[in-house]
Amino acid sequence: MRKGLMAALMLLPALARADVVGEVSTVFKWVGPNDKIVVEAFDDPKVQGVSCYLSRAKTGGVKGGLGLAEDRAEASISCRQVGPIRFAGELKDGEVVFQQRTSLVFKTMQVVRFFDKKRNALVYLVYSDRVIEGSPQNAVTAIPIMPWPEK
Repeated sequence: MRKGLMAALMLLPALARADVVGEVSTVFKWVGPNDKIVVEAFDDPKVQGVSCYLSRAKTGGVKGGLGLAEDRAEASISCRQVGPIRFAGELKDGEVVFQQRTSLVFKTMQVVRFFDKKRNALVYLVYSDRVIEGSPQNAVTAIPIMPWPEK
């Protein structure tokens, strides 16, 4: 059974994990944590040498503290080349590289990657979706693939 579980986990897509870089409070709450804007960083799991920074709203209060609140759909993204770019496998357009739950069940925020062959650039799009309907709010960033100076 353990081998079957491990095999099933290997089939799941590799998604990046985010580190919290910082946060600022935007609304004071008497009970529970304040509403915040959180800045997180993650590395693309299939593209070595690329880091992305994501800012997003996080709802506080009692519901937010318990993980029951729905976070707003707004997010911003900025990705940068931080070293020599190397690909770890085949890149698929629209591949999810980062995903985070923004409500108890129905809403997620995700980052997808595209490769613009004509301009030799990686394009990252962040957006929020729901089971019923998505959100048109989104942000995009692009990284030209450039040679990295050797030390």
